[in-house]
Order: sequence, then C-alpha cells, then structure tokens
Amino acid sequence: MEIFEGWPLPAAIAVLFLIVLLRAGGTYALGRGSRAGVKRLIERRGRMAPQLARAEAVIERFGAPVVALSFLTVGFQTAVNLAAGVLRMPLVKYLPALVVGGAMWATLYGVLGLATVNAIIQAAQRDPVAALLSVFAVAALLVLIELATRKARAISARHADAVEPILPDDAGRAE
Repeated sequence: MEIFEGWPLPAAIAVLFLIVLLRAGGTYALGRGSRAGVKRLIERRGRMAPQLARAEAVIERFGAPVVALSFLTVGFQTAVNLAAGVLRMPLVKYLPALVVGGAMWATLYGVLGLATVNAIIQAAQRDPVAALLSVFAVAALLVLIELATRKARAISARHADAVEPILPDDAGRAE
C-alpha cells in the first residue's frame, strides 16, 4: 500500500489499529443502536443473514473471545461485531475484546499484509505477466475452494434432510 510507504512499521500498525477500532466499533454501535432495524434489513435482503445468525449463536455461547478471534478471519469479523451490537453485548466485555482483536489484526496486517502488497507490487514491476498469472492462479484456487465448500454443504444438508429419526411405535406399548 503506497499510503504507508516509507512509514516506520510501528506507526503503520498504530494507524491500522485506529482504523480497525473505528470500523469495528462503528459496526458494533450500528448493531447496538438499531437492533430491530438491522435484523429486519438483513433478513429482508438475505445477504449476511446466515453469517449473522451463526455469529449470534457463537457469541451467545463463547462471548468476548469470539469477538477477539474474529479479527483473524476474513468476512466473519464484520458479522461478529454487528451481532455483538445487536445482542447488546456489554461494553465491559466488548471493549477489551475489540482492543485485543484489533491489535492482532493491525499487527498481522501491518507485518504480513503490507509486506505481501509490497512484494506483489515489486513482482509486477519486474515481470508483469508472471505477477498477473500468479494473481489469476490464486483467484482460481479460491474459487475452487469456494465451490467445493458449497458442494460439501449442499451434500451435508441433503443428507441431514434425508435422515429422519425412527421413533418407536407407541401403539404396541402396554402402560
């Protein structure tokens, strides 16, 4: 990312930390402030509804550690922060989880993410065709993984629907 070019790593991490605190905290505040409206909007649009339902269930079961660990995921962290707000997770539990998770995210993104972006930029400058082919290969791999995951979920859902429990017949029992 050119925005951080020439910055000392601690300064870049500090800015990323501030960004993640504002973004995730804002998502939590949005969920907390508009609990009913957010749930209706998500249910109506269908987008993110399964992720939000899963995030709510996980948060209800495990609490703040889920919020902190969600920052190590891609795509799930927004659903977790929104769900924490919708569930009105107390700030006493949410804020420490936000700080820990945000620090992990900022450090990982600052060290690995910026290094990766810089490496891609340098590779593209040396050999643009090879860099482009590498990007396409990674994208194709991600698409294949997504398709395989969807197929596995569909098979699992069909199997779960097909298997019904066999209950004993109550008619033949003596009381």
